[in-house]
Amino acid sequence: MIFSRTIVRELYATGGAVFAALFSIILTTALIRILGMAAGGEIGADAVVALLAFTVLNYLPVLLSLTIFIAALSTMTRSYSDSEMVVWFSAGQSLWAWIPPLLKFSLPLTALSFLLSLWITPWANEQTNTYRAKFEQRSDLARVAPGQFAESARGERVFFVEGLSTDAQRVKNIFISTLERGILGVAFSSQGYLHTDNEGTRYVVLEHGRRYEGRPEEAAYKVIEFERYQALLDEKGTPQRTEKSVKELPTLTLVAQPIPAHQGELLWRLSVPIFGLTLALLAIPLGFVNPRAGRSFNLVLALLIYVIYTNTTSLLQGLVIQQKISFSLVWWPLHLGVLLLTAWGIQHRMNRRPGVGLYLQAIVRALCQPMTRRQSCSTQREQ
Repeated sequence: MIFSRTIVRELYATGGAVFAALFSIILTTALIRILGMAAGGEIGADAVVALLAFTVLNYLPVLLSLTIFIAALSTMTRSYSDSEMVVWFSAGQSLWAWIPPLLKFSLPLTALSFLLSLWITPWANEQTNTYRAKFEQRSDLARVAPGQFAESARGERVFFVEGLSTDAQRVKNIFISTLERGILGVAFSSQGYLHTDNEGTRYVVLEHGRRYEGRPEEAAYKVIEFERYQALLDEKGTPQRTEKSVKELPTLTLVAQPIPAHQGELLWRLSVPIFGLTLALLAIPLGFVNPRAGRSFNLVLALLIYVIYTNTTSLLQGLVIQQKISFSLVWWPLHLGVLLLTAWGIQHRMNRRPGVGLYLQAIVRALCQPMTRRQSCSTQREQ
C-alpha cells in the first residue's frame, strides 16, 4: 500500500537522523566524563574505550525509546504543517490508518530495546563496575597517573611520578610522602623500579635519593641520603566482588528472587522499551498542528509528557521498593492509561473537536495579545 510504505519510509529516515543526533550527544558527554575520570586517576587510561562502550550500551534503551517517539511525532507534525494530511484524508485514510505503519516502525526497535534493557544493559553495568573494582585493587604506584599527585588507598601516603617506562617497571622522578605516628617523611629520587620478593609482596625501590623526616610543628628535620630506599606498596591481589548492585543483576535473577528491590528494578527495565511503543501511538493525536501556525508548541508539550511519563514510572518504582504498592498491580496501569489516552485523542480528532493542545495554544495566544498590542502602541507613539 502506497500510504503505509510512504509513512514507514519517512519514519525510518527521520528516526535515523534523530538517533544519530542523540547518539552523538550521549557519546560526547560520556567521553568527556570518562576522560575526566581518567585524568583524575579514578580509572586507568587503558579502560577508557571499554568504559565508553559500556556506558553507551547502558543508555541505548532510553535512546531507542526517545528515537521512536521523536520520529513519530516529527512525521505527524510535518504531515500537518505541509498540508499532506489533507491529501491522505481526501484519499479515505483516517488517523486510525496511521497505527499499522507506526507499529511496523516501532515494534522492531522496541524488541531491540527489550533485548538491551533486559540482558545487555545489566551485563554492561557489571563490566563497568568490574573495571572500576580492578583499578581500585591495583597497587599504589599502579594507580598513579604520571604527572599527578595521588593518595594511597589507605590515605597514609602521597605519590608523585613524573614518568613510567613502557612496561611500568621503571619510574622517573618519584616523590613519596608518608605520615606515621605524627612524623612526616618525604622521599625523593630521580629514578627507581618495582621489585617483588619471594612471597609476592611488591615494593618500589628508589635509587640515589634523599629522605626528609620530622614533625610538622617543629623546624628541625633530619635529612638522609640513600643509595637504595624500599617502600612497601598496597598490594591487594585480584579483586573478589561478592556483592552486586541491583542494576548488575541478570533479569532472570530478578524474576527468580522477587524481593522489593528486584521488583523495582524489573519495573524500570520493562517500562523503558514500552515508553517508545506507547508514545509512538500517542504521537498520532499529539502531532496535530495548524498549518498556518508553528509546531514548536507540540514539541514542548511532547517533551513535557515524556518527562511526566518517565518521572511517574520512577515514582512507582520507588513505591515498589518501599513495599507501599505491589509490583503486579503497578507495572501495567500507567501504560494502559497512555494507550487509552491515545484512543481518546484519536477519536477526539476524528470528530473535528479541538484537542487539549489547541485549548492551551489559545490560552497562550490570549495572554500574549495584550503584550503585543502594548508594544505596537508604544511604537506608534514614538513615531
